Amino acid sequence: MVDVPTISIVVASASVVAGVIYYFLQIQHQKKMRQTDLVMRLYDRFSSNEFQDAWAKARKRGREYEIIDDMDGVEEKVGGFREFNQVSLFFEGVGILLKRKIVDKAMIEDLFGGAVERAWENLKAGIIKGRKQYGDPTIYYYFEYLYDEMKKEEQQPASKTI
Repeated sequence: MVDVPTISIVVASASVVAGVIYYFLQIQHQKKMRQTDLVMRLYDRFSSNEFQDAWAKARKRGREYEIIDDMDGVEEKVGGFREFNQVSLFFEGVGILLKRKIVDKAMIEDLFGGAVERAWENLKAGIIKGRKQYGDPTIYYYFEYLYDEMKKEEQQPASKTI
């Protein structure tokens, strides 16, 4: 026969285990909520009029970076360099968050996937020229990383459900 102290130890132990499991689940939920909040704030910035105007100018000027020889005085030669940087820095930040696993890759793909591809392909020439001219292969490294990750996602079989 089991005595009362043994039963109380078992119940206390089970309560501690249940508390730890509950706490773990709460931490996971809070992590997901913070991640979702962060991505939605990024998306709010992405969809702002200011960013969309900058993106339109950067896209318009992006291919012109292919024809210039050096990036010094690029603003006078081509124009739109502030917007070029604004768009590139936005996607650079998203790339850093993705690389550090702070944001979910699937959510980034769902919200920004096609935009990342279009932005990189449009601004790539200027970024590559800047890297060569300044001897710094890390210029917008995380933007390129983000692009590469989105391309990997694109190459995997479609499993999206609506």
